[in-house]
Amino acid sequence: MKTLILEAIGGDADAFTRLMQSQLQNMYKTARAILRNDEDAADAISDTILTCWEKLRQLKNPDFFRTWMTRILINKCKDIIRTQNGISLVEELPEQAVFDTTYENVEWKAALEVLDEKYRLVMVLYYVEEFDTVQIGKMLDMPESTVRSRLARGREKLAKSLEGGGSYERA
Repeated sequence: MKTLILEAIGGDADAFTRLMQSQLQNMYKTARAILRNDEDAADAISDTILTCWEKLRQLKNPDFFRTWMTRILINKCKDIIRTQNGISLVEELPEQAVFDTTYENVEWKAALEVLDEKYRLVMVLYYVEEFDTVQIGKMLDMPESTVRSRLARGREKLAKSLEGGGSYERA
């Protein structure tokens, strides 16, 4: 992947396309966890890809590409939320979304839906995207201790909602 990143930084559009295609699943999982619908997730991913292309030469260390890209994606998701003021209107049928069967497990999605965004986001970044707490802290501009606290509270809330036998209450 580092070779693709370096080629893309050098202006190779094909390398950039391959790089973004390799990251689509990761971007979808993160955007879906924040925005909760495929249409908005697709918009955030599109905006992220465009921003990455425009600002790729500003990336100082190719080793941090994935963290950098995920941070851009999170910011795009938050922009969408601010623009919609929490209301999502569907005007047309969604395009075919990137599909990952492990994430689309109904119980997993339902379990995550009960969590507030602040817990859901760190849970997805940690357990699904496999970022460590230091990386997540940098992405979200928060201390590592806050990330660890949110992971612990998210696990507690998830356990409580699952103990209820599937009756999911808002965390």
